[in-house]
Amino acid sequence: MIPQPFRPPRLLSIATAVPPEVLIQDHIIQESRELLQARFSQFDRLAPAFQNAGIDTRHSVVPLDWFRHPHGWVDRTEAYAAGATRLFREAAGGALDQAGLSAAQVDIVVTVSSTGIVTPTLEALTARAMGFRPDAMRVPVFGLGCAGGVSGLSIARDLATARPGAVVLMVAVETCTVLFRLDRLTKADIIATALFGDGAAAVVLRAGVDGADAQPELGQGRQHMWPDTLGIMGWTVEETGLGVVFDRSIPTFAEAELRAALDALAPDRSVDRYVCHPGGAKVITALETTLDLAEGVLDIERQVLSRYGNMSAPTVLFVLEAVLRSGQRGDLMALALGPGFTLSTLPITVR
Repeated sequence: MIPQPFRPPRLLSIATAVPPEVLIQDHIIQESRELLQARFSQFDRLAPAFQNAGIDTRHSVVPLDWFRHPHGWVDRTEAYAAGATRLFREAAGGALDQAGLSAAQVDIVVTVSSTGIVTPTLEALTARAMGFRPDAMRVPVFGLGCAGGVSGLSIARDLATARPGAVVLMVAVETCTVLFRLDRLTKADIIATALFGDGAAAVVLRAGVDGADAQPELGQGRQHMWPDTLGIMGWTVEETGLGVVFDRSIPTFAEAELRAALDALAPDRSVDRYVCHPGGAKVITALETTLDLAEGVLDIERQVLSRYGNMSAPTVLFVLEAVLRSGQRGDLMALALGPGFTLSTLPITVR
């Protein structure tokens, strides 16, 4: 038998989705002041975080009135399950339509989500409506937070490589807003209220297929986890929900540590365009500094942040979709920072 040449995984399509409820930042500032000022004496001192976040609008799976009432695990989970399944179907359906495929042709589904817990997981909850086959492999991934978009795409890429010809669907979906808290007001909670939104992104990829040379080629993803940094980002599990861990040192840490870690993961690699998770306005500026980029180069990252806020895992895929739509060619490098504290990277070549 003549060995067949290796045909790397290709990104066949990418689609994004946001819920219909729009949160206008100027309105959220006033609403947050009315709800939080009496409970949190330092609110006025932290209020500029809303104006300085670089965000104009965000989207939520729940209406604004939902935030005026206390919530516990049950109703937060109900809101997550309802909102996340709708977003999953919209993003996944869009990506499959773009690729000219049906859900019944999907062999592997990778689902990335860290803002809620449901069992069976989201791809099972949506299987009947989507039309997935009963024998499709399900790979739910939890806990990667903001790094989940890049890490999830890396996992999907490796699964496609291991099973040439298989159709792999990766969906990253987060409903950050249902975790906003009135009963636990720390600085991190105020920042989260100013920063996070909801959304989903889906990609379809496949390896070992002829005639796909024009599609973006996915290289091998890598991760770097810094020691003794568990307290920088994540969730605490508490009686009424998850509590955000979001340390103010993230921008300065990224500026000081990212370059060395990236060089170790991808030594001597030429990069024509970084595709970054826009964790916040200060994080984007820190990325430009540490990556030796001119100020303003990460313009698409700023545009995505301004329009959608930080949606955690899907956000970098919103950036990737816009970068590809812009006609960018050459060697790209997707990167995101998340709990661990972790850097996730994935090279992408667009010819």
